[in-house]
Amino acid sequence: MSCLIVQSDKTLLLEVDHESAAECRRAIAPFAELERAPEHVHTYRITPLALWNARAAGHDAEQAVDALMGFSRFPVPQGLLVDISETMDRYGRLTLDGDPAHGLVLRSSDRAVLEEVVRAKKLRGMLGERIDDDTVAVHPSERGNLKQALLKIGWPAEDLAGYVDGEAHEIDLAEDGWELRPYQREAAESFQAGGSGVVVLPCGAGKTIVGAAAMAMTGATTLILVTNTISVHQWKAELLRRTSLTEDEIGEYSGSRKEIRPVTIATYQVMAARKKGVHTHLELFEARDWGLVVYDEVHLLPAPIFRMTADLQARRRLGLTATLVREDGREGDVFSLIGPKRFDAPWKDMENQGWIAPADCVEVRVDLSDAERMAYATAEPEDRYRFCASTDAKNRVVDALVERHAEEQVLVIGSFIDQLDELGETLGAPVIKGDTRNKERERLYDAFRSGELRTLVVSKVANFSIDLPEAGVAVQVSGSFGSRQEEAQRLGRVLRPKADGGSARFYAVVARDTLDQDYAAHRQRFLAEQGYAYQITDAAELLA
Repeated sequence: MSCLIVQSDKTLLLEVDHESAAECRRAIAPFAELERAPEHVHTYRITPLALWNARAAGHDAEQAVDALMGFSRFPVPQGLLVDISETMDRYGRLTLDGDPAHGLVLRSSDRAVLEEVVRAKKLRGMLGERIDDDTVAVHPSERGNLKQALLKIGWPAEDLAGYVDGEAHEIDLAEDGWELRPYQREAAESFQAGGSGVVVLPCGAGKTIVGAAAMAMTGATTLILVTNTISVHQWKAELLRRTSLTEDEIGEYSGSRKEIRPVTIATYQVMAARKKGVHTHLELFEARDWGLVVYDEVHLLPAPIFRMTADLQARRRLGLTATLVREDGREGDVFSLIGPKRFDAPWKDMENQGWIAPADCVEVRVDLSDAERMAYATAEPEDRYRFCASTDAKNRVVDALVERHAEEQVLVIGSFIDQLDELGETLGAPVIKGDTRNKERERLYDAFRSGELRTLVVSKVANFSIDLPEAGVAVQVSGSFGSRQEEAQRLGRVLRPKADGGSARFYAVVARDTLDQDYAAHRQRFLAEQGYAYQITDAAELLA
């Protein structure tokens, strides 16, 4: 009996315990997005973006249809098969290409589609003169904007215009005592074959090393965009350790330093900063003839960087992320401006192979006191989440959890600074927050890595790109409302493989019967999609 049920609403139900489930998962993963992954049946959904991602990666409709028909337990709805074929066929009917006489052009293998596009109001100003029945000139500066607009009207263009080589700069991978893991090599090679796109790997799986491998394959000057100054220093340290690059070849472009070198690491904040309404650091994009632009944590790309990236379509672009989930729904912009997904590795697959630590997820529910319940009920709507997420009842639970794991490295993570300050005082632990100076942050992170500090309280500044491999326990007390990407990143803080092969622990402390519980359910959705099940326990049991 086959392991897949294909439904006319474009959902696929995969029986994970079936002997052919792994083979089926590999077959459908290129064109279907994992939506839910509870214990026994995983739900995938076929979306236009997923189908176009598959086409961009070299898959065709015949492969998708064969996979569904080969693994489906029941007859596949004929209308779904037609819809898959027609949707995938939309990709590539329009191509962006270089023309010796006219520069950048938009060509079509379907004249009616080109007529539709030329007349589209959303594309006015992006297209130039009509060259012939099948070709129209494109203003070179509109290459990215045009791809965005075409995706939104349902005619994604295949970009064949190529890339400039950029300024050559030899970069070799160091060979002393380490080597690329097989999936890291495959990810870098998949990117290099396409020239632009996104690599999706779990936190702790070595995305920085994939970036270094891509840089070595490209052999050109590289601009790396990261989330914060700590990330700048971590990238620099990793590149010095893993490649032939020297200190003099790597520049830092942040709030405190403005160095432009063959490899330059800049923060999103600096690049997106404005002075009198003007982005004052745009010149960095033109400061060198960059051969590669790397976007770390590409799912966090701020709107100004999207706009800047629209002008960088002639450069090779690599996005790195643990999840393409964006709460603003701009996954399509990542596809059109950075590139399609070139490589993806499910978290549980990586865990099973031993590349990331297994994790136990526990939700600890606390009760508000009678006085707190009344105050919560009468609070203004905009104040309710902060009120219930910061209840004093959580402090006793956090104290008990830290004591339970006294011999391990524990991160206490939250979003509200007054709550974190109070916890830091109760636990006798330092607090890292937005106004903590970078030098102090790095000192505390180093103390935590060395074991000098057992417990560290951190705000959302530690959500991303912070390498703390020794962390084995995370206790989350509050979050950014219902952000799935934040939940994934916070679990990621403890997924580095442990020296003793042990499991990581991720606790979410949640106030029962409040917005905190509702948001927690939404936040956990991404991890459920990856196969992580939350065990729910009552705080009274924990404190007994």
